[in-house]
Amino acid sequence: MTEQSAIMDRQGGLMGRLSDALWRKPGLLIFLLILPPALWLGIIYLGSLFALLAQSFFSVDEFSGLIQYEFTLKTYRELLRPSNFDIIIRTVVMAAAVTLGAAIIGFPVAYYAARYARGKWRAIFYLGVMLPLWSSYLVKVYSWKLILAKEGILNWLFETLRLGWLLNAYLAIPVIGGNSLSVSTTGTFLVFLYVWLPFMILPIQASLERVPLSMLEASGDLGARPAQTFRHVLLPLALPGVIAGSIFTFSLTLGDYIVPQIIGSSRRFIGQAVYAYQGTAGNIPLAAAFAVVPILLMAVYLWIAKRQGAFDAL
Repeated sequence: MTEQSAIMDRQGGLMGRLSDALWRKPGLLIFLLILPPALWLGIIYLGSLFALLAQSFFSVDEFSGLIQYEFTLKTYRELLRPSNFDIIIRTVVMAAAVTLGAAIIGFPVAYYAARYARGKWRAIFYLGVMLPLWSSYLVKVYSWKLILAKEGILNWLFETLRLGWLLNAYLAIPVIGGNSLSVSTTGTFLVFLYVWLPFMILPIQASLERVPLSMLEASGDLGARPAQTFRHVLLPLALPGVIAGSIFTFSLTLGDYIVPQIIGSSRRFIGQAVYAYQGTAGNIPLAAAFAVVPILLMAVYLWIAKRQGAFDAL
């Protein structure tokens, strides 16, 4: 019993000395706390990115099909071929269109939530925005494939309201008697917009809540019309939230593979090109070069967003 008590005393003394050391040196405690996630980030995440970057500087022998482990920019020059460059432009344009559409739709919703939703209505707002995020990503995409199908509810609605001719004539969307929206660029845009819209609404709503109501009232008292107040007061103050939301919508659209594969047409996006080249084609260096493109685009985008103060709204 005496020996056991001595062991417990030694253990207690060791823990006490350790506790005293951590209390005297708080920097050591912080270092020990961040060491595991820092190792994970540095070895697993950054290590894989550097490996990807290294692969993009190799090339594939055109005759043997084997990877040549020699430093070259040949693979990046292949990105400038019309077929490959078209994939990059198509993806960037789609990401920009989705971001713009999400901002246009999300701003009024976020403004209503920030200014007028109170009590249970605020809870309903958050539930409505977050609820789609709780369901499976694949389930949402396949559900939209059924909605946009030629025999789906959307086509039935247009046919019932006799609006099919309007879409065909003015929007160049062959809904009735034509191709299905479930296999089209327009359908891809609609699904992207639905999937990423919550990531735009929430940052804008958080940014709008920081705008003092007195500034809007002062603008009206000085004779500004609502449109002028929006353009010169509300929008500049809410712009960091818009940019913060665009970081999510733009980056997630750039790298998405599932939506273009299930909903899209035969025209590839970057995610599909990466999958095709590293899988069926076996051209890993070209796939790595394609994967580097969104990283570079987002690096530039984040630098611009930081200068606009977007991270203050995250």
